[in-house]
Amino acid sequence: MRIGLLGGSFNPPHQGHIHASKVALKRLHLDYVWWLVSPQNPLKAKRGMANFKNRLEAARALAQHPRIVVTGIEGELKTRFTIDTLRALKRRFPKARFVWLMGSDNLLQLPRWKKWQDIFRLVPIAVVARTGSALAARLSPAAARFRAAERPADASFAAIKPPAFTILDAKRDPTTATSLRVSSPK
Repeated sequence: MRIGLLGGSFNPPHQGHIHASKVALKRLHLDYVWWLVSPQNPLKAKRGMANFKNRLEAARALAQHPRIVVTGIEGELKTRFTIDTLRALKRRFPKARFVWLMGSDNLLQLPRWKKWQDIFRLVPIAVVARTGSALAARLSPAAARFRAAERPADASFAAIKPPAFTILDAKRDPTTATSLRVSSPK
């Protein structure tokens, strides 16, 4: 099984998450994309963060796709950091071929993540280009550090021995959780 892992706060979940998932499913020939709704992103403030249960339910209500699975498994695993979640998932599902999915905006701030270079060494990473950050992501310190590991996006990507990363550039969805929170009535 080839499974894309899209982690995040999903505060709120939106069409950009659906778009990124569909791009990854198609371009990488994934069997599924699992949305890993984080109980609390360690790099984000608790203030303004919707309740975990509500975010999980909202993500499930939005996903409505047979190959997108919404999960709160990080709560069950008691992991806070991506590296710990990935290690736990690889132990729990040793035959799965996981690919970490992220938006290009996240690649820019990846060096702030715990053991970010180990994430590159643990699973292939697919970066979905997003409006406003695609070029900067290609020039980011993380992309520069692993430039030699850049690979084409195709059916074999999930089976590549890490480090490996690719940038999935497709029509972009401009939706952001921040813009949705700002525009929603209080």
